[in-house]
Amino acid sequence: MFQQPTARLVRGAALAGSLALFPFTAACGGEGDTDDKNAPMPPTVTAAPEAGVVAPAKVEVIAGLTGCTARIRIEADELREGVCHTEGSDYVITTFPEERHKEAWLEAASAYGGQYLVGSRWVVSAQPEALARFRPQLGGTIRRLRGTGPTAAPKAP
Repeated sequence: MFQQPTARLVRGAALAGSLALFPFTAACGGEGDTDDKNAPMPPTVTAAPEAGVVAPAKVEVIAGLTGCTARIRIEADELREGVCHTEGSDYVITTFPEERHKEAWLEAASAYGGQYLVGSRWVVSAQPEALARFRPQLGGTIRRLRGTGPTAAPKAP
């Protein structure tokens, strides 16, 4: 039977795609399955800064680990930024596709000073007590940036 070249390419791409995804589906096996299908699953991302585990560089995942649903306010090639409003604090989560973008962002933020929770390709901007509260869930390090910009009011002579 004669097949069109396009149909053959589509079937070949579908087969290649399914074979590429197979290891991921096999790795997500049902270890610890119970009869109760409605039982909550334990989180797949654990917080263990002491062990070097950090949150993935995705705004929504980091927001979920901190107990909020972020509202995305910037979606650009160099960064994504989400805002969280909770009873305890308001904060901003910024993620970057590459580490160099994060470092450039931190360099620009140093003009304003402040403290930031910094991980691999992500930064959380919040009050210092919130950063300390998030660190056990996210990992990362708290960085204090020195402000070099103008002050809010002129200093008295």
